Amino acid sequence: MTLGTLRDQVIYPHTREEMMRRGRTDAELTQHLDRVKLSYLLSARESGWDAIEDWIDVLSGGEKQRIAMARLFYHKPQFAILDECTSAVSVDVEGSMYQYCRESGITLFTVSHRRSLWKHHEYYLRMDGRGTFEFKPIDTDTEEFGS
Repeated sequence: MTLGTLRDQVIYPHTREEMMRRGRTDAELTQHLDRVKLSYLLSARESGWDAIEDWIDVLSGGEKQRIAMARLFYHKPQFAILDECTSAVSVDVEGSMYQYCRESGITLFTVSHRRSLWKHHEYYLRMDGRGTFEFKPIDTDTEEFGS
């Protein structure tokens, strides 16, 4: 989380001026908050996108993870490495966020112990910490590991 407005949390490291220069709008940001099920943050604050809070203390762990995903949607990179990014998020919201990444063409590399994420990926890489690794497609014969 960064110091600043609710908008700043989603567009970081951009400034509002940079966002506007790129032709991006608050309406687009609102869509991203809707996608991560955080639109209530806007309605709960009189200043809306301009609300300034101590976000690191105000938001729960799951809300912080969902803000990070809204930020990912805003920046829309070609690739993203996600390290335990949904560990505090419900499986249904996790699924809709991963599905939106696929629809947006964002290729994901996920570090996670949650087996619920397998359906959003085509391959797994398992490393044993001693230099040996296994890279295989995920299919019905894939040995279960993680939770």
